[in-house]
Amino acid sequence: MNENVRIAVVGATGVVGREVLSALLDQGVSSERLTVLASERSEAVELEYGEDTLEVEKATPEAFRGVGLALLATPASASRTLAPIAQAAGAWVVDASSAFRADGNVPLVLPTFNPEVLGATFKGRVVSLPSAVSSALVSIVAPLQKAFGGVVRVQVTAMMGVSSAGVTGVNELEKQTAGLLSGREPEAHAFPQRVGFNLVPQVGPFMANSPWTEEEAGWTLEAARLFGARGETPVIAGTAVQVPTFYGHGLSLHVQLKVPAPVEQARAALKTSPALKVLDAPGEKVYPMPMLVAGDPTVHVGRLRTFPQAPEWLTLFAVVDNAGRGGALNLVEAGLRLLQRPA
Repeated sequence: MNENVRIAVVGATGVVGREVLSALLDQGVSSERLTVLASERSEAVELEYGEDTLEVEKATPEAFRGVGLALLATPASASRTLAPIAQAAGAWVVDASSAFRADGNVPLVLPTFNPEVLGATFKGRVVSLPSAVSSALVSIVAPLQKAFGGVVRVQVTAMMGVSSAGVTGVNELEKQTAGLLSGREPEAHAFPQRVGFNLVPQVGPFMANSPWTEEEAGWTLEAARLFGARGETPVIAGTAVQVPTFYGHGLSLHVQLKVPAPVEQARAALKTSPALKVLDAPGEKVYPMPMLVAGDPTVHVGRLRTFPQAPEWLTLFAVVDNAGRGGALNLVEAGLRLLQRPA
């Protein structure tokens, strides 16, 4: 890898963008190699980077000149515009949004699952990442699929923190909580309904002429693309719920295995994956929670249960740091691997 390649972090002032900078700092990337970009409203904002300070520039075509790697922590609408610009400037591009997840010409990559794709030949210089929920689901299903001859289907309820809507979502929950505690009924702007002290069974827009939201449909599509290359795709479907927590997504999963599996065997299978951390001692009040996963590069899993009447079904609970592992770490790991490709 060329240690002098310039890296652009786009959307650097957002929830995931700031985590990207933290991950790059942990990887020892010097501030001299970084360009931090955002929208016009964030231009000239200064961001701390270790002992240095980085000044945010407006994301324009000129800003990508000399950039070898662009990490896009931007909304899908911005990514659709900026990814081709960065590619035309000669950069490798990794996009964390939904902009290219359904595009068969753009590789869908989860660095902890199919990193080999990053070294293979593919069209263009853009790669896409799955959503934070899809990343967690794939990380959990993969070792179970290997250990028990396959996974038939997964039913999931995803309880998603408001940081899924970025800084705007975090700010809205803060304001709504303060308003409600003061006896005021706040208006909803970032979400379809008030999320403060509430649960909203809609995350993102609904698909045209469909009862499914784009978030929910994305899990099925992304799992099909990731598992399809390995020959067997489990059916993954469920409901996304916006919950009044700031960071971390909780997943309640019902997994149908090909063969019945005692809890002890399922727990052992999950422990074989370096992408997972098993916290499963409910009698001691040890189980996954959003407050435990912040800053942790693993997906936490626990509360494993089976039913005597349906021994092939495994129930469990999982938590992923959506800004960290579900966004920033995947961006950085994929990007640095692309820089290891032969010139």
